[in-house]
Amino acid sequence: MSARAPLLLIVNPSAGGGRAGAALPDVQDALRQHDMEHRVETTRDLDHARQLAADALEAGETAVAFGGDGLVGAVAGALKGTDGVLGVLPGGRGNDFARVLGIPLEPVAACQVLSTGVIRSLDLGQAGADTFVGIASCGFDSEANRVANQTRLIRGNLVYAYAAIRALLAWKSARFELILDGEREFVLSGYSVGACNSKAYGGGMYAAPGAELDDGLLDIVTCADMPKRRFLTKMLPRVFKGTHVELPEVTVLRARTVSIAADRPFTVYADGDPIAELPVTVSALPAAVRVLVPQ
Repeated sequence: MSARAPLLLIVNPSAGGGRAGAALPDVQDALRQHDMEHRVETTRDLDHARQLAADALEAGETAVAFGGDGLVGAVAGALKGTDGVLGVLPGGRGNDFARVLGIPLEPVAACQVLSTGVIRSLDLGQAGADTFVGIASCGFDSEANRVANQTRLIRGNLVYAYAAIRALLAWKSARFELILDGEREFVLSGYSVGACNSKAYGGGMYAAPGAELDDGLLDIVTCADMPKRRFLTKMLPRVFKGTHVELPEVTVLRARTVSIAADRPFTVYADGDPIAELPVTVSALPAAVRVLVPQ
């Protein structure tokens, strides 16, 4: 399947507070200017998006996820292990998968990649039965994601910074037990555990600056106990540049799989959506999906 295959635009019109739906006419105009054959389907939910991706595969079309990273992860999972091709038009709040790959964050500009991009085989993450493209995290991140998903007054990626501050007010330390590759044990009391397929989440937070999308490994980033004031003034600001990993409370481990348990229930979030409940095993799936990326 070539980069010039017909496109199926799988659109979540409500993504990014309606950003994707509002941009769709301009995106279609841009695709016509690039002389790219395409059709459009709007999604009812992620399961519907997976079915549309399977339909695109059967029809020999490039499945283009036009929405947030949750939609990208769902479409990527449907194409896992096939010769199908995933295209990305960023239309959500975070758009971290596009950010890491160097795909323009404006969807009209990103149409250029659909026209002239090259295909790369990239890893996916798997948490329980579901796949993801970015970072699966739990603990403090579970609370912050829950707040972000419930927030309607704040638009764009600022919602994640707001949600982190809100979550911090009620946060109580948790104990996490990790088993890496079925044998190495790591235990901490603190804030969070992230199993990272990619570098960034939360609209430009570089939680795992050393993670690569094609190395077959997860970067497991943990944050141990520290005073809330230090977390707010030292930890959070550094995440946007990835320099938080230099702090003594932060540990970065690497493994193909990690099993995560905690001393109380947590929902694991990935690509902005709930994906599993603890305890869970998260795995890297090497070269699992073919993606159109900039040359």
